[in-house]
Amino acid sequence: MSACGSREDPCSSRTAPAGAEGLRAATLTPPVPVASPEQPGAWVAPNHLFPARRDAARDATPSIRPVTRPLARGGPGSRTGSPVGTCSAATALFAPAPASPERPEAKAELPLAPRWGTREIPEMAFQRSHRLNLLRLVVLLLVALGGIKFLFRDSFTLELHKHVSKDSGFWGDTGDVVQDIIPHSQVLEVPAAKITALKQKQQVPRDVSATEMRLVHLDLKGAAPRVSYLEQVLPLLSQLGANGVLIEYEDMFPFKGELEILRSPYAYSEEDIERIQQLAEQHKLEVVPLVQTFGHVEFILKHQKYQHLREVERFPNSFNPHVPDTLALLKSILSQVIEKHRRSTWIHIGADEVFHLGEGMDSKNWMSHNKGDVGTMYLKHIKEVLGFLTAQYWGLRVLMWDDMLRKISVGALRESGIAKHVSPVVWFYAPDFEAEQIVPFLTKYVESGFEAVWFASAFKGTTGPAQAWTPLSYHLKNHLSWLKVMQAVPRLAPLRLQGVVLTGWQRYDHYSVLCELLPVSIPSLAICLQTLVNGGFTEEAKRKVLDVLGLESVQLEQSTCEGRGVFPGVEIYHMVEQVNGHLKESILKALEEESAIKGWFSPYHRKRQFGNPRNMESFGSKVLKLHEDWESFVRDLRAQLERIYFPDTVEEWMEENINPYLDQLRDLVRDYRAIIRLNARPKAT
Repeated sequence: MSACGSREDPCSSRTAPAGAEGLRAATLTPPVPVASPEQPGAWVAPNHLFPARRDAARDATPSIRPVTRPLARGGPGSRTGSPVGTCSAATALFAPAPASPERPEAKAELPLAPRWGTREIPEMAFQRSHRLNLLRLVVLLLVALGGIKFLFRDSFTLELHKHVSKDSGFWGDTGDVVQDIIPHSQVLEVPAAKITALKQKQQVPRDVSATEMRLVHLDLKGAAPRVSYLEQVLPLLSQLGANGVLIEYEDMFPFKGELEILRSPYAYSEEDIERIQQLAEQHKLEVVPLVQTFGHVEFILKHQKYQHLREVERFPNSFNPHVPDTLALLKSILSQVIEKHRRSTWIHIGADEVFHLGEGMDSKNWMSHNKGDVGTMYLKHIKEVLGFLTAQYWGLRVLMWDDMLRKISVGALRESGIAKHVSPVVWFYAPDFEAEQIVPFLTKYVESGFEAVWFASAFKGTTGPAQAWTPLSYHLKNHLSWLKVMQAVPRLAPLRLQGVVLTGWQRYDHYSVLCELLPVSIPSLAICLQTLVNGGFTEEAKRKVLDVLGLESVQLEQSTCEGRGVFPGVEIYHMVEQVNGHLKESILKALEEESAIKGWFSPYHRKRQFGNPRNMESFGSKVLKLHEDWESFVRDLRAQLERIYFPDTVEEWMEENINPYLDQLRDLVRDYRAIIRLNARPKAT
């Protein structure tokens, strides 16, 4: 509603002498000039303008009538009318009215002789009236401008970055402060080149700057679950206290066109990506896509098509930042991912652990010619990535891992200007650490100009590349340590904490084996989330975990849970517990501790197919029963895994965690059945 339509309407609250009221009302809040059949030539006015008062005003006022365009019914000045067409739109042009034969009292020869109730000279009275009209018109214009400002005060809710073209030095000269926010009250001149980028964002991002985010990291570069499982998991995350998910797609994203080579055979479809976002939105979870833009790009650089973009030719870990094709490729990847995440207000560009940076020949030449170091070279590439995102996607906020920034000087960070365009995510996964170990990093970021930081803990995937069972106490201690760091943040003002990422690594990198599966780690995730929500693993946090997961108790030091459980994938949780605790132990016991096997069915006997059935039968029944039980168990486990995971994940997990032990038992049973049928024949040579 405009200023004139508010309760403090300056247009309707002002008073005027009775003789001038008709003119004032016509000027600031003109009614529709329609002739009345009962009173020819009279105004059809709103109810609050009474006929007697109107006639007095007509008699005391010169025959000057406002020439206006017809307005909507109940128009400006009417308290019951539409706010459209308020006094800010009432622009009246005054012209003498011709004499009306039906109104003998309004004589044409007296247009300049109004009766004001005094003996003022007519010319002076008219001049005074004219000046009053001009004054009112000026006030009207000021009120109109105020109304326009009032109406459009919320038209732009995005924090728009200052636009600078690619050729105008986006990052500014050394020491320049790049303007980050355009005040809402300013008139925005959007360059034509930016209009397309704005159209790409169909939804205005929500402002979560004042909200501490808790993002659960879904690492899809290994054991990516089917969407049907995510339909069960995402509601659980919200129930446990998460308000967002950080999704690291890697090769599970449905890249298309020139990038299709990057897709896994089991990559999600575009419909899957949309479904995931719908689920997240339904459960009030912010989706933050993560796209690696410097290191950990093995899934890209393993392909021959992109091998020329490697920093070191032998290693597929990191990009060569000096090859123009590198940035062009990243722009394509980022564009495709952002295009499918139009609801997202954040994006994570990774940029951690850029191994071997500076070892390539191009990098060595650059540092030599530019008198630079690895840090400035790293920042140069990050600036290019941020420059693209800032130029193309207004309002999109950017996160990056902080480990590479720790090695760079405050001066270099300030000079780069990246602090205005990205927030560092400080990660630390050790179980016990003190705030004093993290505060120096935070102090450095304050001095470098960063206004906000994120923290990254871990609920799984940091205790060994082949870890199959999640150690609960280890990850709980990590979160308790982070709570101590959070208590220190207020001392570092103006730095503020924007959120926490609970990482759940599924692989250490693209070439490593699988870490703990997500269903196995849900108790750990629940404990860690509730610890952050409650400021510790309090009794309330414990009750919440047990109630939500349907458990009877949790043994932190033993990393076990009592009770059937009702969380998604609980069957896999219990079955992997059996594998982790009993499969290897039972098979090794049979092979290495059974004296009859060691004495009469050793590898030597089996190789030469040499055995006595009398001795073999003493252990045969136990071995066959053990084999049968585990094979039946594994069939059930495979069925449960296939409900949640794609075939490649099922095969990989079985080969890494089942087959190394069960194959030994399978081979023993195969040899046993073959040799016992030989009926104690001579030793094979």
